[in-house]
Amino acid sequence: MNMVASISDQNVIPADLRPVMDAICRVGADLSRVIARGALGGALGAEVGRNTDGDDQKALDVMADEAFAASLAGTPVRYYASEERDTVVDLNLHGRFALAIDPLDGSSNIDVNVSIGTIFSVFPAAGDAESSFLRPPDEQIAAGYIIYGPQTNLVVTFGDGTHSFVLDPDTNAFIRAGDPVTIPATSREFAINASNYRHWPKPIRAYIDDLIAGEEGPRGANFNMRWVASLVAETHRIMTRGGVFLYPSDDRKGYERGRLRLVYECAPIAFLVEQADGKATNGQDRILSQQADALHARTPFVFGSPEKVDRITAYHDLPEDEVSALFGTRGLFRA
Repeated sequence: MNMVASISDQNVIPADLRPVMDAICRVGADLSRVIARGALGGALGAEVGRNTDGDDQKALDVMADEAFAASLAGTPVRYYASEERDTVVDLNLHGRFALAIDPLDGSSNIDVNVSIGTIFSVFPAAGDAESSFLRPPDEQIAAGYIIYGPQTNLVVTFGDGTHSFVLDPDTNAFIRAGDPVTIPATSREFAINASNYRHWPKPIRAYIDDLIAGEEGPRGANFNMRWVASLVAETHRIMTRGGVFLYPSDDRKGYERGRLRLVYECAPIAFLVEQADGKATNGQDRILSQQADALHARTPFVFGSPEKVDRITAYHDLPEDEVSALFGTRGLFRA
């Protein structure tokens, strides 16, 4: 089935990218059905190996990667870079685009029926494979994710706003859902893995301390913490309700530059977030101004409602004596 032909507002999609989106939507719809079958579809969460960075690969990770590569082979995508592969694949000698993809984000949640997803990003193809991706992320021409949950949603941008589509299970087509997405400016939710508190940089600890202090702290308000351990699920909640997501660097081996990958995860999410009137940084500097030095390069990642992202940047600018002090002395951050 031609999924793009069933999208209710084709004007959103540039004509030259329609075959690419068709291929992505087709695989996304197929994966949605497989995931919905759960254990009836086999041991989707079974470990089948590890990638070169030491991350466990699940059966569905590999299945999704192979399905996207096969579907995109007949499109104008020349270069295919996947988080599940060590090197770039040349799909189409005459292709004009380079596509980076995390085929199955949040795969540790497969067996517990928590939302997981696919993240993708499109660049114009450059002279060679790696240079097509090792470039400033603000050169992306499209980015998006598919979230497989109670609903299957496609959220995508082509540089003219962030648009949301819902997979209609009756017609197997993605249908436009409302106006372009805008991240709410106010929210009292934050997402971070608090079990790593002792490893975080001081500015991140200070920011979280002030939130947890609640009404008695410098913010004078109570906040709620969320943590799903699925980047797509975290992103979709923030797109819907606002708030902020933090995955900082820390002092553990292998986490010195954060843990999320710039090319496959952070760059496309940052593009979507900015197009939805949010902000995305590495804690201090804009993600879309960064440039990866390797396909699997990692970065700290902070994104969400602009005021919250800006506040976290300000914590990094505090003098050492103030960021190390008890929350009550950080008068700059009251309210």
